Amino acid sequence: MADKKTNAAAIDAGVSDEEREQLKYVHQDRRYVGTKETVAYLLNDFSNSFNIGGFNNRFIWDVVKIDFRISAFIGIFTGAWDIINDSLIGMMVDKTRTRWGKFRPYLVGFQIPMTLIGSLYWLMPFFFPNTSATYLPKLIFYFTFNAFTETAGTFTSIARTGYMTTITPHPNDRARLIMLAELLTGYMGEDVPNMVMGVLLDLINNNIIGWKLRNVFLAMGMGTGIISSVFTLYFFLVSRERVMQTIERPSIRQGLKAVINNYPILLITLSNLLGGFSVGAGIQDYFIDVLGSASLLTLINFPSGFNGSISYAFVKPLRARFSTKALWVAEDLYTRFWWILVFIIGSVKQNYRKRLLMCFVIGGQAWFDKWAFGVRKVVNAELYNEAMDYCEWKNGYRMEATTSVARSLLLKIQGIFMGSVRNLLLDKIGYIQGLTIGTQADRTKWWLFAMSTGVPVLTGILAVIPKFVYPLSGHKRDRMYAELLARRQEIARDVNSADPEKLKELGQQELEGKFVRHDLFKD
Repeated sequence: MADKKTNAAAIDAGVSDEEREQLKYVHQDRRYVGTKETVAYLLNDFSNSFNIGGFNNRFIWDVVKIDFRISAFIGIFTGAWDIINDSLIGMMVDKTRTRWGKFRPYLVGFQIPMTLIGSLYWLMPFFFPNTSATYLPKLIFYFTFNAFTETAGTFTSIARTGYMTTITPHPNDRARLIMLAELLTGYMGEDVPNMVMGVLLDLINNNIIGWKLRNVFLAMGMGTGIISSVFTLYFFLVSRERVMQTIERPSIRQGLKAVINNYPILLITLSNLLGGFSVGAGIQDYFIDVLGSASLLTLINFPSGFNGSISYAFVKPLRARFSTKALWVAEDLYTRFWWILVFIIGSVKQNYRKRLLMCFVIGGQAWFDKWAFGVRKVVNAELYNEAMDYCEWKNGYRMEATTSVARSLLLKIQGIFMGSVRNLLLDKIGYIQGLTIGTQADRTKWWLFAMSTGVPVLTGILAVIPKFVYPLSGHKRDRMYAELLARRQEIARDVNSADPEKLKELGQQELEGKFVRHDLFKD
Protein backbone atom coordinates (compact mmCIF):
# COMPACT_ATOMS: atom_id res chain seq x y z
CA MET A 1 0.00 0.00 0.00
CA ALA A 2 1.04 3.57 -0.58
CA ASP A 3 -0.73 6.31 1.32
CA LYS A 4 -0.53 10.08 0.84
CA LYS A 5 2.20 10.65 3.43
CA THR A 6 4.43 7.96 1.94
CA ASN A 7 4.03 9.44 -1.54
CA ALA A 8 4.71 12.96 -0.32
CA ALA A 9 7.86 11.87 1.50
CA ALA A 10 9.06 9.98 -1.55
CA ILE A 11 8.45 12.96 -3.80
CA ASP A 12 10.48 15.28 -1.58
CA ALA A 13 13.38 12.85 -1.30
CA GLY A 14 16.28 13.77 -3.56
CA VAL A 15 14.48 15.58 -6.41
CA SER A 16 15.03 19.03 -7.87
CA ASP A 17 12.47 21.83 -7.88
CA GLU A 18 11.79 21.20 -11.59
CA GLU A 19 11.25 17.51 -10.98
CA ARG A 20 8.99 18.31 -8.02
CA GLU A 21 6.83 20.51 -10.23
CA GLN A 22 6.56 17.71 -12.78
CA LEU A 23 5.46 15.31 -10.06
CA LYS A 24 2.83 17.77 -8.83
CA TYR A 25 1.42 17.88 -12.36
CA VAL A 26 0.53 14.19 -12.09
CA HIS A 27 -1.89 14.93 -9.22
CA GLN A 28 -3.49 18.03 -10.75
CA ASP A 29 -7.02 17.86 -12.14
CA ARG A 30 -6.02 18.93 -15.65
CA ARG A 31 -8.79 18.84 -18.27
CA TYR A 32 -8.01 18.44 -21.94
CA VAL A 33 -11.43 17.08 -22.97
CA GLY A 34 -14.09 19.81 -23.19
CA THR A 35 -17.83 19.66 -22.48
CA LYS A 36 -18.96 18.72 -25.99
CA GLU A 37 -16.45 15.90 -26.23
CA THR A 38 -17.26 14.73 -22.70
CA VAL A 39 -20.95 14.45 -23.62
CA ALA A 40 -19.95 12.49 -26.73
CA TYR A 41 -17.78 10.22 -24.56
CA LEU A 42 -20.79 9.51 -22.33
CA LEU A 43 -22.97 8.73 -25.36
CA ASN A 44 -20.33 6.35 -26.69
CA ASP A 45 -20.07 4.55 -23.35
CA PHE A 46 -23.87 4.41 -23.22
CA SER A 47 -23.98 2.89 -26.70
CA ASN A 48 -21.58 0.09 -25.69
CA SER A 49 -24.21 -1.34 -23.31
CA PHE A 50 -27.40 -0.24 -25.07
CA ASN A 51 -28.19 -3.65 -26.57
CA ILE A 52 -29.82 -6.99 -25.81
CA GLY A 53 -26.53 -8.87 -25.70
CA GLY A 54 -27.59 -10.59 -22.48
CA PHE A 55 -30.07 -12.63 -24.54
CA ASN A 56 -27.82 -13.64 -27.44
CA ASN A 57 -27.69 -17.23 -26.21
CA ARG A 58 -31.49 -17.42 -26.05
CA PHE A 59 -31.69 -16.03 -29.59
CA ILE A 60 -29.29 -18.63 -30.99
CA TRP A 61 -30.65 -21.53 -28.94
CA ASP A 62 -34.41 -20.94 -29.07
CA VAL A 63 -35.08 -18.73 -32.10
CA VAL A 64 -32.36 -19.37 -34.72
CA LYS A 65 -31.78 -22.88 -33.32
CA ILE A 66 -28.12 -23.70 -33.90
CA ASP A 67 -27.01 -27.04 -32.44
CA PHE A 68 -24.65 -26.71 -29.43
CA ARG A 69 -22.01 -29.03 -30.80
CA ILE A 70 -22.01 -27.48 -34.27
CA SER A 71 -21.88 -24.00 -32.72
CA ALA A 72 -18.80 -25.09 -30.78
CA PHE A 73 -16.99 -26.16 -33.96
CA ILE A 74 -18.06 -23.01 -35.81
CA GLY A 75 -16.56 -21.03 -32.92
CA ILE A 76 -13.26 -22.91 -33.33
CA PHE A 77 -12.96 -22.15 -37.07
CA THR A 78 -14.01 -18.49 -36.93
CA GLY A 79 -11.80 -17.95 -33.89
CA ALA A 80 -8.82 -19.49 -35.69
CA TRP A 81 -9.37 -17.13 -38.62
CA ASP A 82 -9.61 -14.22 -36.20
CA ILE A 83 -6.23 -15.15 -34.71
CA ILE A 84 -4.62 -15.34 -38.16
CA ASN A 85 -5.80 -11.89 -39.27
CA ASP A 86 -5.19 -10.16 -35.92
CA SER A 87 -1.43 -9.79 -36.34
CA LEU A 88 -1.70 -8.39 -39.86
CA ILE A 89 -4.42 -5.92 -38.92
CA GLY A 90 -2.60 -4.85 -35.74
CA MET A 91 0.57 -3.93 -37.63
CA MET A 92 -1.50 -2.16 -40.30
CA VAL A 93 -3.22 0.00 -37.67
CA ASP A 94 0.05 0.81 -35.87
CA LYS A 95 1.64 1.95 -39.14
CA THR A 96 -1.30 4.24 -39.98
CA ARG A 97 -0.53 7.98 -40.01
CA THR A 98 -3.21 10.32 -41.39
CA ARG A 99 -4.33 13.90 -40.86
CA TRP A 100 -7.35 12.48 -38.98
CA GLY A 101 -5.15 10.46 -36.63
CA LYS A 102 -3.99 6.89 -36.27
CA PHE A 103 -7.27 5.23 -35.24
CA ARG A 104 -10.18 7.45 -36.37
CA PRO A 105 -10.17 6.45 -40.08
CA TYR A 106 -11.01 2.86 -39.13
CA LEU A 107 -13.55 3.81 -36.48
CA VAL A 108 -15.46 6.28 -38.66
CA GLY A 109 -15.13 4.31 -41.91
CA PHE A 110 -16.34 0.96 -40.58
CA GLN A 111 -19.19 2.20 -38.38
CA ILE A 112 -22.06 2.43 -40.89
CA PRO A 113 -21.15 -0.68 -42.96
CA MET A 114 -20.77 -2.77 -39.78
CA THR A 115 -24.17 -1.60 -38.52
CA LEU A 116 -25.88 -2.58 -41.77
CA ILE A 117 -24.15 -5.97 -41.93
CA GLY A 118 -24.79 -6.59 -38.24
CA SER A 119 -28.52 -6.24 -38.87
CA LEU A 120 -28.41 -9.51 -40.85
CA TYR A 121 -27.81 -11.31 -37.55
CA TRP A 122 -31.35 -10.55 -36.37
CA LEU A 123 -32.81 -11.54 -39.75
CA MET A 124 -31.57 -15.14 -39.60
CA PRO A 125 -34.92 -16.53 -38.30
CA PHE A 126 -36.63 -14.90 -41.31
CA PHE A 127 -34.08 -16.24 -43.79
CA PHE A 128 -34.36 -19.78 -42.36
CA PRO A 129 -37.79 -20.15 -40.71
CA ASN A 130 -38.84 -23.43 -39.10
CA THR A 131 -35.57 -25.22 -39.90
CA SER A 132 -33.77 -27.83 -37.81
CA ALA A 133 -30.73 -27.10 -35.64
CA THR A 134 -28.52 -28.87 -38.23
CA TYR A 135 -29.97 -27.30 -41.42
CA LEU A 136 -26.91 -26.89 -43.67
CA PRO A 137 -27.68 -23.57 -45.48
CA LYS A 138 -28.38 -21.94 -42.11
CA LEU A 139 -25.09 -23.22 -40.69
CA ILE A 140 -23.17 -21.98 -43.74
CA PHE A 141 -24.73 -18.53 -43.40
CA TYR A 142 -23.98 -18.46 -39.67
CA PHE A 143 -20.36 -19.48 -40.27
CA THR A 144 -19.84 -16.94 -43.08
CA PHE A 145 -21.45 -14.15 -41.08
CA ASN A 146 -19.24 -14.85 -38.06
CA ALA A 147 -16.06 -15.02 -40.16
CA PHE A 148 -16.81 -11.72 -41.92
CA THR A 149 -17.84 -9.81 -38.79
CA GLU A 150 -14.80 -11.15 -36.92
CA THR A 151 -12.51 -9.66 -39.58
CA ALA A 152 -14.20 -6.26 -39.74
CA GLY A 153 -14.66 -6.26 -35.97
CA THR A 154 -10.92 -6.77 -35.49
CA PHE A 155 -10.20 -3.45 -37.23
CA THR A 156 -12.68 -1.57 -35.07
CA SER A 157 -11.89 -3.28 -31.77
CA ILE A 158 -8.12 -2.78 -32.13
CA ALA A 159 -8.59 0.83 -33.22
CA ARG A 160 -11.12 1.54 -30.47
CA THR A 161 -8.87 0.13 -27.74
CA GLY A 162 -5.97 2.28 -28.88
CA TYR A 163 -8.12 5.36 -29.44
CA MET A 164 -9.47 5.38 -25.89
CA THR A 165 -5.92 5.59 -24.51
CA THR A 166 -5.08 8.69 -26.57
CA ILE A 167 -8.02 11.09 -26.17
CA THR A 168 -6.29 12.77 -23.21
CA PRO A 169 -2.63 12.70 -22.06
CA HIS A 170 -3.41 13.18 -18.36
CA PRO A 171 -4.29 10.14 -16.18
CA ASN A 172 -6.61 12.16 -13.92
CA ASP A 173 -8.56 13.52 -16.89
CA ARG A 174 -8.88 9.97 -18.19
CA ALA A 175 -10.06 8.70 -14.78
CA ARG A 176 -12.60 11.56 -14.69
CA LEU A 177 -14.08 10.47 -18.01
CA ILE A 178 -14.24 6.84 -16.97
CA MET A 179 -15.91 7.74 -13.67
CA LEU A 180 -18.47 10.04 -15.31
CA ALA A 181 -19.32 7.46 -17.94
CA GLU A 182 -19.73 4.58 -15.52
CA LEU A 183 -21.73 6.70 -13.08
CA LEU A 184 -24.11 8.49 -15.44
CA THR A 185 -24.77 6.09 -18.31
CA GLY A 186 -26.77 3.78 -16.05
CA TYR A 187 -29.18 6.64 -15.37
CA MET A 188 -29.29 7.37 -19.10
CA GLY A 189 -30.94 3.99 -19.61
CA GLU A 190 -28.15 1.78 -20.99
CA ASP A 191 -29.68 -1.27 -19.27
CA VAL A 192 -33.26 -0.58 -20.42
CA PRO A 193 -33.15 -2.87 -23.52
CA ASN A 194 -32.14 -5.90 -21.44
CA MET A 195 -34.78 -5.05 -18.83
CA VAL A 196 -37.52 -4.69 -21.45
CA MET A 197 -36.38 -7.86 -23.22
CA GLY A 198 -36.57 -9.82 -19.97
CA VAL A 199 -40.14 -8.68 -19.34
CA LEU A 200 -41.20 -9.44 -22.92
CA LEU A 201 -39.68 -12.93 -22.75
CA ASP A 202 -41.63 -13.66 -19.56
CA LEU A 203 -44.87 -12.39 -21.08
CA ILE A 204 -44.39 -14.44 -24.26
CA ASN A 205 -43.23 -17.62 -22.50
CA ASN A 206 -46.21 -17.47 -20.14
CA ASN A 207 -48.64 -16.92 -23.05
CA ILE A 208 -49.75 -13.53 -21.73
CA ILE A 209 -49.01 -11.90 -25.08
CA GLY A 210 -49.01 -13.69 -28.42
CA TRP A 211 -46.03 -12.01 -30.06
CA LYS A 212 -43.48 -14.06 -31.98
CA LEU A 213 -40.01 -14.20 -30.45
CA ARG A 214 -38.30 -13.62 -33.78
CA ASN A 215 -40.21 -10.34 -34.29
CA VAL A 216 -39.34 -9.12 -30.79
CA PHE A 217 -35.65 -9.95 -31.24
CA LEU A 218 -35.62 -8.24 -34.64
CA ALA A 219 -37.18 -5.01 -33.33
CA MET A 220 -35.10 -4.85 -30.15
CA GLY A 221 -31.83 -6.07 -31.67
CA MET A 222 -31.86 -3.96 -34.81
CA GLY A 223 -33.35 -0.91 -33.09
CA THR A 224 -30.75 -0.77 -30.32
CA GLY A 225 -28.01 -1.46 -32.87
CA ILE A 226 -28.93 1.56 -34.99
CA ILE A 227 -29.26 3.89 -31.98
CA SER A 228 -25.91 2.72 -30.58
CA SER A 229 -24.23 3.18 -33.94
CA VAL A 230 -25.42 6.80 -34.22
CA PHE A 231 -24.05 7.71 -30.76
CA THR A 232 -20.75 5.92 -31.38
CA LEU A 233 -20.24 7.60 -34.76
CA TYR A 234 -20.96 11.00 -33.19
CA PHE A 235 -18.24 10.41 -30.59
CA PHE A 236 -15.64 9.44 -33.18
CA LEU A 237 -16.49 12.51 -35.28
CA VAL A 238 -16.25 15.13 -32.49
CA SER A 239 -13.40 13.66 -30.41
CA ARG A 240 -9.72 13.52 -31.29
CA GLU A 241 -6.41 11.94 -30.38
CA ARG A 242 -4.21 14.04 -28.09
CA VAL A 243 -1.28 11.77 -27.36
CA MET A 244 1.47 12.30 -29.93
CA GLN A 245 2.48 9.29 -31.99
CA THR A 246 5.96 8.76 -33.39
CA ILE A 247 6.76 10.60 -36.61
CA GLU A 248 8.08 7.46 -38.34
CA ARG A 249 6.26 4.15 -38.48
CA PRO A 250 7.69 1.52 -36.09
CA SER A 251 8.97 -1.80 -37.47
CA ILE A 252 7.70 -5.27 -36.61
CA ARG A 253 10.80 -5.85 -34.47
CA GLN A 254 10.16 -2.67 -32.51
CA GLY A 255 6.54 -3.69 -32.06
CA LEU A 256 7.55 -7.07 -30.62
CA LYS A 257 10.06 -5.39 -28.33
CA ALA A 258 7.35 -3.06 -27.01
CA VAL A 259 5.21 -6.06 -26.10
CA ILE A 260 7.94 -8.19 -24.52
CA ASN A 261 9.31 -5.49 -22.21
CA ASN A 262 5.89 -4.19 -21.13
CA TYR A 263 5.80 -5.85 -17.70
CA PRO A 264 2.41 -4.37 -16.68
CA ILE A 265 0.64 -5.62 -19.81
CA LEU A 266 2.20 -9.06 -19.41
CA LEU A 267 0.81 -9.30 -15.87
CA ILE A 268 -2.63 -8.04 -16.91
CA THR A 269 -2.67 -10.58 -19.74
CA LEU A 270 -1.56 -13.40 -17.44
CA SER A 271 -4.33 -12.52 -14.99
CA ASN A 272 -6.90 -12.49 -17.80
CA LEU A 273 -5.54 -15.78 -19.14
CA LEU A 274 -5.79 -17.54 -15.79
CA GLY A 275 -9.25 -16.07 -15.25
CA GLY A 276 -10.27 -17.24 -18.71
CA PHE A 277 -10.18 -20.87 -17.56
CA SER A 278 -13.31 -20.06 -15.59
CA VAL A 279 -16.07 -22.45 -16.64
CA GLY A 280 -19.60 -21.19 -16.34
CA ALA A 281 -22.95 -20.21 -17.78
CA GLY A 282 -24.76 -16.89 -17.55
CA ILE A 283 -26.79 -16.03 -14.46
CA GLN A 284 -29.60 -15.04 -16.84
CA ASP A 285 -29.90 -18.67 -17.98
CA TYR A 286 -30.24 -19.81 -14.35
CA PHE A 287 -33.11 -17.38 -13.79
CA ILE A 288 -34.88 -18.42 -16.98
CA ASP A 289 -34.40 -22.19 -16.87
CA VAL A 290 -34.43 -22.79 -13.11
CA LEU A 291 -36.35 -19.97 -11.42
CA GLY A 292 -38.62 -19.54 -14.44
CA SER A 293 -38.37 -15.78 -15.01
CA ALA A 294 -36.09 -13.53 -17.05
CA SER A 295 -37.26 -10.28 -15.44
CA LEU A 296 -36.66 -11.38 -11.83
CA LEU A 297 -32.93 -10.69 -12.19
CA THR A 298 -33.69 -7.10 -13.16
CA LEU A 299 -36.01 -6.62 -10.20
CA ILE A 300 -33.65 -7.97 -7.55
CA ASN A 301 -30.75 -5.91 -8.93
CA PHE A 302 -32.72 -2.68 -8.80
CA PRO A 303 -32.02 -1.77 -5.11
CA SER A 304 -28.28 -2.31 -5.57
CA GLY A 305 -28.15 0.30 -8.34
CA PHE A 306 -28.04 3.08 -5.77
CA ASN A 307 -25.03 1.48 -4.09
CA GLY A 308 -23.25 1.36 -7.43
CA SER A 309 -23.76 5.10 -7.90
CA ILE A 310 -22.59 5.94 -4.38
CA SER A 311 -19.52 3.73 -4.78
CA TYR A 312 -17.99 6.20 -7.25
CA ALA A 313 -17.64 8.72 -4.44
CA PHE A 314 -15.08 6.37 -2.87
CA VAL A 315 -12.90 5.98 -5.97
CA LYS A 316 -10.82 9.15 -5.72
CA PRO A 317 -10.03 8.92 -1.96
CA LEU A 318 -9.32 5.19 -2.26
CA ARG A 319 -6.94 5.74 -5.19
CA ALA A 320 -5.15 8.44 -3.20
CA ARG A 321 -4.89 6.21 -0.12
CA PHE A 322 -4.17 2.78 -1.60
CA SER A 323 -2.06 1.50 -4.48
CA THR A 324 -3.57 0.29 -7.75
CA LYS A 325 -2.33 -3.18 -6.88
CA ALA A 326 -4.09 -3.20 -3.49
CA LEU A 327 -7.40 -2.06 -4.99
CA TRP A 328 -7.15 -4.54 -7.86
CA VAL A 329 -6.53 -7.50 -5.52
CA ALA A 330 -9.07 -6.46 -2.88
CA GLU A 331 -11.89 -5.94 -5.41
CA ASP A 332 -11.25 -9.37 -6.95
CA LEU A 333 -11.31 -11.26 -3.65
CA TYR A 334 -14.29 -9.28 -2.36
CA THR A 335 -16.36 -10.17 -5.45
CA ARG A 336 -15.44 -13.85 -5.33
CA PHE A 337 -16.36 -14.10 -1.64
CA TRP A 338 -19.98 -13.10 -2.22
CA TRP A 339 -20.49 -15.50 -5.14
CA ILE A 340 -19.04 -18.39 -3.13
CA LEU A 341 -21.50 -17.55 -0.34
CA VAL A 342 -24.40 -17.65 -2.84
CA PHE A 343 -23.19 -21.04 -4.09
CA ILE A 344 -22.99 -22.49 -0.57
CA ILE A 345 -26.46 -21.26 0.44
CA GLY A 346 -28.03 -22.46 -2.80
CA SER A 347 -26.45 -25.90 -2.53
CA VAL A 348 -27.91 -26.60 0.93
CA LYS A 349 -31.18 -28.59 0.84
CA GLN A 350 -31.74 -27.71 -2.86
CA ASN A 351 -32.23 -24.04 -1.99
CA TYR A 352 -31.22 -23.15 -5.55
CA ARG A 353 -34.75 -24.18 -6.65
CA LYS A 354 -36.54 -21.89 -4.16
CA ARG A 355 -37.40 -18.75 -6.07
CA LEU A 356 -38.12 -16.38 -3.18
CA LEU A 357 -35.11 -17.42 -1.10
CA MET A 358 -32.66 -17.22 -4.02
CA CYS A 359 -34.02 -13.83 -5.01
CA PHE A 360 -33.12 -12.56 -1.53
CA VAL A 361 -29.72 -14.31 -1.60
CA ILE A 362 -28.65 -13.09 -5.05
CA GLY A 363 -30.19 -9.68 -4.40
CA GLY A 364 -28.10 -9.46 -1.22
CA GLN A 365 -24.98 -10.47 -3.15
CA ALA A 366 -25.68 -7.71 -5.68
CA TRP A 367 -26.25 -5.16 -2.89
CA PHE A 368 -22.92 -5.87 -1.19
CA ASP A 369 -21.02 -6.33 -4.46
CA LYS A 370 -22.09 -2.95 -5.84
CA TRP A 371 -20.14 -1.15 -3.09
CA ALA A 372 -17.02 -2.15 -5.02
CA PHE A 373 -18.54 -1.29 -8.40
CA GLY A 374 -16.89 2.11 -8.83
CA VAL A 375 -13.42 0.84 -7.96
CA ARG A 376 -13.86 -2.17 -10.24
CA LYS A 377 -14.85 -0.10 -13.26
CA VAL A 378 -12.30 2.70 -12.91
CA VAL A 379 -9.27 0.67 -11.82
CA ASN A 380 -9.75 -2.06 -14.44
CA ALA A 381 -10.11 0.51 -17.22
CA GLU A 382 -7.11 2.53 -16.05
CA LEU A 383 -4.81 -0.51 -15.80
CA TYR A 384 -4.68 -0.92 -19.57
CA ASN A 385 -4.29 2.82 -20.16
CA GLU A 386 -1.38 2.94 -17.72
CA ALA A 387 0.24 -0.02 -19.47
CA MET A 388 0.11 1.83 -22.80
CA ASP A 389 1.72 4.88 -21.21
CA TYR A 390 4.35 2.56 -19.71
CA CYS A 391 5.16 1.37 -23.25
CA GLU A 392 5.79 4.97 -24.33
CA TRP A 393 7.85 5.69 -21.20
CA LYS A 394 9.93 2.53 -21.58
CA ASN A 395 10.59 2.59 -25.34
CA GLY A 396 9.92 6.13 -26.53
CA TYR A 397 7.04 5.13 -28.81
CA ARG A 398 3.51 3.73 -28.52
CA MET A 399 2.31 0.42 -30.00
CA GLU A 400 -1.34 0.30 -28.97
CA ALA A 401 -2.56 -1.92 -31.80
CA THR A 402 0.31 -4.42 -31.74
CA THR A 403 0.12 -4.67 -27.95
CA SER A 404 -3.64 -5.17 -28.12
CA VAL A 405 -3.20 -7.95 -30.69
CA ALA A 406 -0.42 -9.67 -28.75
CA ARG A 407 -2.45 -9.42 -25.56
CA SER A 408 -5.57 -10.83 -27.18
CA LEU A 409 -3.81 -13.58 -29.14
CA LEU A 410 -3.48 -16.02 -26.23
CA LEU A 411 -6.83 -14.93 -24.83
CA LYS A 412 -8.56 -15.60 -28.15
CA ILE A 413 -6.99 -19.04 -28.48
CA GLN A 414 -8.15 -19.76 -24.96
CA GLY A 415 -11.56 -18.21 -25.69
CA ILE A 416 -12.07 -20.49 -28.69
CA PHE A 417 -11.28 -23.53 -26.57
CA MET A 418 -13.29 -22.45 -23.52
CA GLY A 419 -16.27 -21.32 -25.63
CA SER A 420 -16.41 -24.76 -27.20
CA VAL A 421 -16.01 -26.39 -23.77
CA ARG A 422 -18.97 -24.40 -22.41
CA ASN A 423 -21.17 -25.36 -25.36
CA LEU A 424 -20.23 -29.03 -25.03
CA LEU A 425 -20.78 -28.91 -21.25
CA LEU A 426 -24.36 -27.78 -21.80
CA ASP A 427 -24.86 -30.91 -23.84
CA LYS A 428 -23.19 -33.05 -21.17
CA ILE A 429 -25.35 -31.73 -18.32
CA GLY A 430 -28.44 -32.66 -20.32
CA TYR A 431 -29.59 -29.23 -21.45
CA ILE A 432 -32.29 -29.56 -24.13
CA GLN A 433 -32.83 -26.68 -26.53
CA GLY A 434 -36.31 -25.27 -27.04
CA LEU A 435 -37.97 -26.62 -23.88
CA THR A 436 -40.55 -24.52 -22.03
CA ILE A 437 -38.88 -22.43 -19.33
CA GLY A 438 -38.43 -24.19 -16.02
CA THR A 439 -38.83 -27.71 -17.45
CA GLN A 440 -35.19 -28.84 -17.68
CA ALA A 441 -34.25 -31.98 -15.68
CA ASP A 442 -33.37 -31.53 -11.98
CA ARG A 443 -29.75 -32.51 -12.58
CA THR A 444 -29.51 -29.96 -15.38
CA LYS A 445 -30.99 -27.26 -13.17
CA TRP A 446 -28.40 -27.83 -10.44
CA TRP A 447 -25.57 -27.58 -12.94
CA LEU A 448 -27.02 -24.37 -14.41
CA PHE A 449 -27.03 -22.94 -10.88
CA ALA A 450 -23.49 -24.14 -10.11
CA MET A 451 -22.12 -22.90 -13.45
CA SER A 452 -23.50 -19.41 -12.83
CA THR A 453 -22.27 -19.02 -9.23
CA GLY A 454 -19.56 -21.14 -7.60
CA VAL A 455 -17.97 -23.02 -10.50
CA PRO A 456 -16.76 -19.96 -12.50
CA VAL A 457 -15.43 -18.32 -9.33
CA LEU A 458 -13.42 -21.39 -8.28
CA THR A 459 -12.14 -22.32 -11.75
CA GLY A 460 -10.93 -18.74 -12.32
CA ILE A 461 -9.39 -18.11 -8.88
CA LEU A 462 -5.80 -18.23 -10.16
CA ALA A 463 -6.41 -14.89 -11.90
CA VAL A 464 -5.73 -13.08 -8.64
CA ILE A 465 -2.08 -14.25 -8.34
CA PRO A 466 -0.47 -11.90 -10.95
CA LYS A 467 -2.29 -8.96 -9.37
CA PHE A 468 -0.09 -9.23 -6.26
CA VAL A 469 3.04 -8.27 -8.25
CA TYR A 470 1.64 -5.42 -10.40
CA PRO A 471 4.45 -2.79 -10.51
CA LEU A 472 2.83 0.55 -11.46
CA SER A 473 1.66 1.78 -8.08
CA GLY A 474 2.16 4.82 -5.90
CA HIS A 475 5.42 6.70 -6.29
CA LYS A 476 6.70 4.72 -9.28
CA ARG A 477 3.55 5.44 -11.28
CA ASP A 478 3.71 9.16 -10.42
CA ARG A 479 7.32 9.47 -11.53
CA MET A 480 6.64 7.63 -14.77
CA TYR A 481 4.00 10.21 -15.68
CA ALA A 482 6.30 13.06 -14.59
CA GLU A 483 8.99 11.83 -16.98
CA LEU A 484 6.46 11.39 -19.79
CA LEU A 485 5.31 15.00 -19.32
CA ALA A 486 8.85 16.33 -19.61
CA ARG A 487 9.64 14.14 -22.62
CA ARG A 488 6.47 15.02 -24.53
CA GLN A 489 7.13 18.72 -24.02
CA GLU A 490 10.70 18.35 -25.27
CA ILE A 491 9.66 16.43 -28.39
CA ALA A 492 6.83 18.89 -29.13
CA ARG A 493 9.27 21.83 -29.00
CA ASP A 494 11.73 20.06 -31.32
CA VAL A 495 9.01 19.06 -33.81
CA ASN A 496 7.50 22.55 -33.98
CA SER A 497 10.83 24.12 -34.89
CA ALA A 498 12.10 21.38 -37.23
CA ASP A 499 12.50 21.50 -41.00
CA PRO A 500 11.60 18.37 -43.10
CA GLU A 501 15.13 16.94 -42.87
CA LYS A 502 15.33 17.50 -39.12
CA LEU A 503 11.83 16.05 -38.71
CA LYS A 504 12.93 12.79 -40.32
CA GLU A 505 15.96 12.69 -38.05
CA LEU A 506 13.76 13.23 -35.00
CA GLY A 507 11.51 10.39 -36.14
CA GLN A 508 14.44 7.98 -36.25
CA GLN A 509 15.65 9.16 -32.84
CA GLU A 510 12.21 8.49 -31.35
CA LEU A 511 12.19 4.90 -32.57
CA GLU A 512 15.78 4.36 -31.40
CA GLY A 513 14.85 5.54 -27.91
CA LYS A 514 17.14 8.59 -27.94
CA PHE A 515 14.56 10.61 -25.99
CA VAL A 516 14.23 7.92 -23.32
CA ARG A 517 16.05 9.10 -20.20
CA HIS A 518 14.86 7.52 -16.97
CA ASP A 519 16.41 10.27 -14.88
CA LEU A 520 14.06 10.15 -11.90
CA PHE A 521 14.25 6.43 -11.21
CA LYS A 522 15.60 3.26 -12.74
CA ASP A 523 13.33 0.46 -13.98
